[in-house]
Amino acid sequence: MSADQRHLPLRAAALPLTTLLFIVTGLALRAGPLASQAHLVWLVGLAATGLPLIWRTVRGMVAGRFAADLVAMLAIVTALLLDQPLPGLVVVLMQSGGEALELYAAGRASEAVRELEAAAPRVAHLLSGERVEDITAEAAAVGDRLLVRPGEMVPCDGTVASGQSYVDASRLTGEPLPIRAEPGIHLLSGSLNQHSPFVLLVTKPARESQYARIVQLVREASASKSPLLRLADRYAVWFTPLTLLVCLAAWLLSHESTRVLAVLVVATPCPLILAAPVAVIGGINRAARCGVIVRHGEALERLGSVTTAVFDKTGTLTVGHPAVSGVTAFPPFDRDAVLRLAASVEQGSGHPLARPVVAAAEQSHLILAPPQQVVEESGQGVAGLVEGHRVVVGARGLLLRQDPTLADRLDSDSGEWSGLRAWVLVDGSPAGTIDYADRLRPDLHAMLARLAKLGIKRTMLLTGDRRVHAERVAEALGIQEVRADLLPVDKVVAVEELERGGERVVMLGDGTNDAPALRRATVGVALAAHGGGITAEAADAVILTDDPSRLADAIAISRRTMSIARQSIWVGLGLSAAAMLVAALGYIPPTLGAVLQEVIDIAVILNALRAGGEGRFDRPESLTPRLSFTDPLGGQQPRPAGRTHL
Repeated sequence: MSADQRHLPLRAAALPLTTLLFIVTGLALRAGPLASQAHLVWLVGLAATGLPLIWRTVRGMVAGRFAADLVAMLAIVTALLLDQPLPGLVVVLMQSGGEALELYAAGRASEAVRELEAAAPRVAHLLSGERVEDITAEAAAVGDRLLVRPGEMVPCDGTVASGQSYVDASRLTGEPLPIRAEPGIHLLSGSLNQHSPFVLLVTKPARESQYARIVQLVREASASKSPLLRLADRYAVWFTPLTLLVCLAAWLLSHESTRVLAVLVVATPCPLILAAPVAVIGGINRAARCGVIVRHGEALERLGSVTTAVFDKTGTLTVGHPAVSGVTAFPPFDRDAVLRLAASVEQGSGHPLARPVVAAAEQSHLILAPPQQVVEESGQGVAGLVEGHRVVVGARGLLLRQDPTLADRLDSDSGEWSGLRAWVLVDGSPAGTIDYADRLRPDLHAMLARLAKLGIKRTMLLTGDRRVHAERVAEALGIQEVRADLLPVDKVVAVEELERGGERVVMLGDGTNDAPALRRATVGVALAAHGGGITAEAADAVILTDDPSRLADAIAISRRTMSIARQSIWVGLGLSAAAMLVAALGYIPPTLGAVLQEVIDIAVILNALRAGGEGRFDRPESLTPRLSFTDPLGGQQPRPAGRTHL
């Protein structure tokens, strides 16, 4: 955020504070020996503070914006013309104070594009013969050979020319399991090399890469998102003409200018200007206490109007990290023996899939043995001695290189499997297989039930993962529609199609590939318990806990907040309308009208402040399912805090 943006609320507060200073100074003078000077101080104050508001409103009218500020401007102008500065100053105080509150509620502008560009791969290691030269990623050309080291991001889209590793592309593609990077495999810019160095043959320069496309999509989505009409302006459409009609009637009845001023003062739509920002600030603070950071007031208002919920899969509905989903043993081995031997040798491996095996053995309370003579083959597997037995855990290709005669045995024993699988070899014989899968987060059924109760009847899953995995998740959760194998631009298109069909879309995601769609949705919500980064910057709201169900809390808070804001507006406008009629009949002078409007404003503010308190949005216990699940590693057990494997 720029320094100017950070200081906007501070600058906006200067005008109401200055106005208040003029009012208080005049009152102090009036109580002392310089009472005659009070009027002059108020008049100077009204000119100094009111003229900027008048000029701003006139500019808005020239631009075609006839908002709630119009009545306030007329009241200030009339107060100046009739030499009634105190009522005019009160109007300035209320209008400028409300605008300062609105700016405070609006929060800070998002820096999504700048965050994306800052996180883009910057350095590439160009191979020239045997020499390695560091260049900028933008300088890499098609056909260049780049060295990608462990822990580095892939700088350009390209194809693996040599070397083997595992690459995490989950934040770009939605695929939760590591990609095996080997010669011929295509990789996207922004993917993370997890294991071993490899050489990449550049197929697209950085400016045309998938990552660069994501940056451009976020920029386009920001530009295409329509601004929300200010709540006050929506009510001003009918209240402003009503006020002008009452002013006309007062003039025709009495031909007294002070009556017109009195009507304008009591009709100044301070309830419109104050109620919404006060309630929104309270709602934003309430959401923050629930672990949801709403970036601006407009986002909080939009949340309450959504009709369709769209979800990313990997890392949002699922944990996003592979875990052991099943162990198959071949006679004479049993399941525990296969898992214990495999986990023992995996203790000496740094491979991303090693830790889940060890964790599964620990969860099964198996005692692991220290491995010896551990040898790891990059991207293929690990071998070592465990209690005198030679144990190999790895890909099918590794086992076949050690013993080509195992091909028929491995094929007959493995059966059909569409996920990620490792084979376990003990003393040269196949002992079993270990399957990996992602896991559903707990309590998602309860969240979806709450969303339905809140009026969200349509749900959709958008993912870059394969359709078979996406449909399995949707079926398990009861999500109605599935779109899989999507690129970031495809997610944006899906959201745009929903909105063109009249839906107001809330999207929940966590990956870089979700950022453009989050930016384009009516409301984008990022799950950012582990930092969020780019995705959090692109979103309108950020869930700080690792709990997607906070989305339902945020929607419930939004609806309660806007209900309180509208209630405050209606009550305030009703009181103002009644006061207008009395003022038009000549029973309320301008100064008393300003005081009366203050009383109405205080009542409106006190009611709007309720938005920051506790409301009836807490999770209903009746919606929390008491489920059990079959542990993929064996046994039926209760599910207080577990995960469902997919």
